Amino acid sequence: MKEDQELIQFRTLMLPPNTWESGFNLKTMIGGLFVGVVMAPASIYMSLVMGADIGPAAQWVTIILFIEVARRSFTTLKRPEIFILYYMAGAILSINGGNLLYRQFLVQSESFRQLGLADKIPSWVVPSSPAVLGTRSFFNRAWFLPIALAIVGQILARLDQFGLGYILYRLTSDVEKLPFPMAPVGALGITALADASSGEETWRWRVFSFGAMLGIAFAAIYVALPSISGALLPKAISIFPIPWTDLTTYSERALPAVPMILSFDLGLVISGMVLPFWAMMGSFLGLVLITAANPVLYHAGILHTWKPGVGAVMTINSNLLDFYLSWSIGLACAIAVIGFFHVAASLLRRRNDMDATARTTMDWRTLFRPPQGRGDISIWLAFGFYVLAATVNILVACWLLNMAHAGGMGSAVTTTLVLVFCFYALIYTPFVNYVMTRMEGIVGMTVQVPFVREAAFILSGYKGAAIWFTQFPGYNYASQALYFRQTELIGTKISSLLKAEIFILPIIVLTTLVFSQFVWHIAPIPSGAFPYTQKMWEVLAFRDGITISSTLPGNSHGPFFEAFVPAYILAGLLIALLAYFGLSFFGLPILLVYGLIRGMDGSLPNVILPQFLGALLGRYYFSRKFGSNWPKYRVVFFAGFSCGVGLIGMLSLGIVFMSKSVIQSQY
Repeated sequence: MKEDQELIQFRTLMLPPNTWESGFNLKTMIGGLFVGVVMAPASIYMSLVMGADIGPAAQWVTIILFIEVARRSFTTLKRPEIFILYYMAGAILSINGGNLLYRQFLVQSESFRQLGLADKIPSWVVPSSPAVLGTRSFFNRAWFLPIALAIVGQILARLDQFGLGYILYRLTSDVEKLPFPMAPVGALGITALADASSGEETWRWRVFSFGAMLGIAFAAIYVALPSISGALLPKAISIFPIPWTDLTTYSERALPAVPMILSFDLGLVISGMVLPFWAMMGSFLGLVLITAANPVLYHAGILHTWKPGVGAVMTINSNLLDFYLSWSIGLACAIAVIGFFHVAASLLRRRNDMDATARTTMDWRTLFRPPQGRGDISIWLAFGFYVLAATVNILVACWLLNMAHAGGMGSAVTTTLVLVFCFYALIYTPFVNYVMTRMEGIVGMTVQVPFVREAAFILSGYKGAAIWFTQFPGYNYASQALYFRQTELIGTKISSLLKAEIFILPIIVLTTLVFSQFVWHIAPIPSGAFPYTQKMWEVLAFRDGITISSTLPGNSHGPFFEAFVPAYILAGLLIALLAYFGLSFFGLPILLVYGLIRGMDGSLPNVILPQFLGALLGRYYFSRKFGSNWPKYRVVFFAGFSCGVGLIGMLSLGIVFMSKSVIQSQY
């Protein structure tokens, strides 16, 4: 396949500078504290109320606020300082504040009781005593070990990021010189804000401002109106349903077993303008194929669990168990095969291409000789970080499983299980994450390989539920490689990221604990005070419970094994590979193939449709209107839009917090 022209555009969109500066200092330390104290609680609360992730928007809000404070203090923020603020805000806001809260719900959920799991969860996961859970407090001796394990997990995750994540960045960016098309989204937005901080009025700031105004207008209707009215009135006022509207019951006669979901999120439309056009076209084509295939599968008796009137969520769940669990595994396997085939083809093409001006030379010496002044760490030190984190993870997992065995909640740790852990951590994880990082570097998106971790646990022969709660890694290192690439583009020393991680680690720990405790004291979780948890957590618990129950003794013919059909896996693999080689034969872009496989997953109609609309608008309207400047404008505009949404989101959440904190008098 010939290289897509969009990749060439992205590669030249923003080139790395020749010098790099440190961005970690007192200003950014104050910014990290601000995010931990102000932004993080809002993020935790929003995830429980609406199931929404406000992290990316809140990152831009933090930057805007500190730029304005710097202006009034007669100083400026440099690009590296702004980026470190952005990075720390993202790291703090990416914490799973609801993890401990979700686990306390699991042992009390109806789904876990029905599946026989409620009494199979060890105390190092979550205390199961009704007396302890009834206090709704983490400051209890029974919670000390679960909290300590969560802290250890945070430390190991950061070692991993600067271990395998950094190694993959050096391989794909320095050696292979992949473009990382989504890296300029954050980089150009930060550049625009840096120009504004220094008083320079550039096209970046103007475009960023237009995007911010649109984001503010949209979020005022989509986010602020239902959030504020729901806090002040008996019933929330909502013009557009959040996060989507379910039309399945209206379309199920014509399209049985098809989840018909319509999203009104304008951010998805704009993201479709930013992502490569052919990837969006492929995603839409894949969605169309799946929409046509589901009624056929239903009438053929394959999608037999689905019943009319169950709605979109249950339609997706039932289809997953009947067909798409296995089908998705096959698609993911095809992604891995295609990824490595593409790597091999690229290597051969570069080696055999005699045109020196058109060839990108891969110099493996750059893996050990990074650019001077970029603040790189030793590649051997990164390798040591990764091996240390993997070793500690394996040892802790074995210790915890032995504790569960001593308590009668699981089988003993065997040599086979230890070998499975070692294979997964030291061989499989680097292999798959290299493919994912290459996808991020080529097309700006990744596809997770599903159920491999689950398959490893099942095939290990372990019996019990405890293995599913061990501190065993399953990280996406491609996102960390993307951050390293953004760091390079903005001119920030990579060593600044390491300093920032050391600084924010205690903030993350305290934020998770203190504010999870705070929201738990507002009301029981789930409850009417947290609508998302009340509507969705039982569904999620059922889906999690089906997988967890696969390793229970005597459950070899349970629901999970009924859903695992090798023929469907093989069908997904072969069809995806045929699509790839067929499109390659006609010389079509590789982005179309990746998008096609993404669309055939069968679970993203609410995302793909608005992104497809955005891709059409960008290609056939805005590209003609703005000409050659459009590739630059769209990424800055998207960053500004995210900032505008974040500003309104923070304002509305502040009002919600105040209303929840008011003690109403009975008179």
